[in-house]
Amino acid sequence: MGTAMTDLQAPAPPVREESPGQPRKSGRRPAAARRRARGETLAGYLFMSPWIAGFALLTAGPMLASLYLAFTDYNLFDTPRWVGLNNFTEMFGDARWQKSVEVTTSYVVVGTPLKLAAALGVALLLTKKRRGQGFYRAAFYAPSLVGASVSIAIVWRALFSDDAVVDRTQKIFGVDVGGWIGDPDMVIYALVALTVWQFGAPMVIFLAGLKQVPRELYEAAEVDGAGAWRRFRSITLPMISPVLFFNLLLETIHSFQIFASAYVVTNSKCGPADAGLVYTCYLYEQGWTNLRMGYASAMAWMLLITVGLVTAVLFWSQRRWVHYEEDAR
Repeated sequence: MGTAMTDLQAPAPPVREESPGQPRKSGRRPAAARRRARGETLAGYLFMSPWIAGFALLTAGPMLASLYLAFTDYNLFDTPRWVGLNNFTEMFGDARWQKSVEVTTSYVVVGTPLKLAAALGVALLLTKKRRGQGFYRAAFYAPSLVGASVSIAIVWRALFSDDAVVDRTQKIFGVDVGGWIGDPDMVIYALVALTVWQFGAPMVIFLAGLKQVPRELYEAAEVDGAGAWRRFRSITLPMISPVLFFNLLLETIHSFQIFASAYVVTNSKCGPADAGLVYTCYLYEQGWTNLRMGYASAMAWMLLITVGLVTAVLFWSQRRWVHYEEDAR
């Protein structure tokens, strides 16, 4: 009986013998490894310190200061006086603030789609192999490098002034409306034309996205008898929808931030009749012309909130029309 019970017992696990020269493994890292990890971490923070200092002093600090000033009455010389929500309540009753919101909304709604359409159209043309392709790409991209400069804005003002190139060209075709800069109904379109002319940056991004579309999809569609428009709508747009979303997001944010071109093209008047009064132009006027820095800070935070809400809506909407490769798996 005792022998049987002994036989049924599980064999003892073999004892692992360690070689004399093999160190025993431990859950804790050696002190030298810990010192090396701390040194690498310190070196990483040391290399990041210029960016961290710049962010703290030039971005985070001014943002917190402007958040405080948004609830004060401050004229740059006297001590800020706390007024609570007065700046925001006054803002919603300000007719010129409402006009700036209207002008900026028109600029974003009209200018952004036209700019993306021009960028995508030229990108589609440049995907076809032809002689001098590199030159054409550089030529179409060049306006994005110089378009935001003050000098180009001055040239644009000269082109769209009374009896200038655009005005004379219109008269050839029997259209006599004068220069766009002095016309309250046309000045916004002069600004839109300037931003559309700078389509080079989104064009390059579209070019990169179009190169990733498999040629086999187009060949299969041609075999099935799909025309050019059907191939564009059913293959090109879905395949580049992530790139389209990226460009849409960036250009929408940039359109809300328009200032230099509007300020220079309208000859520092943001007019006529406030027709070119974009949001940042009115913000600048309140802060640096009228010395109402508290009111301007409140306007800046309202712009930040608006851009954040628009960005959130775009991210929410992408689930319906943006197609990623992971979704197809």
